[in-house]
Amino acid sequence: MPDHSPTAPFELALLATPEAVPELRRRLGAFDFDVLLCVTELLTNVLDHLGAGTPVTVRVTGTPCGRTRVEVTDPDARALPVLLAATDTAESGRGLTLVDALAQRWGVDQGPDHKTVWCELPAQEVMNMPGTVASTTAEAVPTW
Repeated sequence: MPDHSPTAPFELALLATPEAVPELRRRLGAFDFDVLLCVTELLTNVLDHLGAGTPVTVRVTGTPCGRTRVEVTDPDARALPVLLAATDTAESGRGLTLVDALAQRWGVDQGPDHKTVWCELPAQEVMNMPGTVASTTAEAVPTW
């Protein structure tokens, strides 16, 4: 029987492309708006700073203290996110500011050949969570 709890993990390996953003939101439709917004912003940062076609892994899990954790892992350990103060007329630079405003905390875990940008939100209600883990292998990465 599938786990439909707010902490049911979601994991998906994909290529960061503009087309992947709405598809990912569709797949995460059971989560609330704050989760969708944070996933979208973190994936868009990969697109903006590493380029289309970058392989990423997106995870949404529960934490032991009852939060919802959003993670986006990419293969560049050197390109770290920076919280900017965007001007009123700037066309970009607000994504991480939104994540910072919504999340109880956020950060970066660095490995030798990757990094994971993550944020933790208050526990989210999940409606109709489809299954426990949705994952694709590196050999079958969708290119939406």
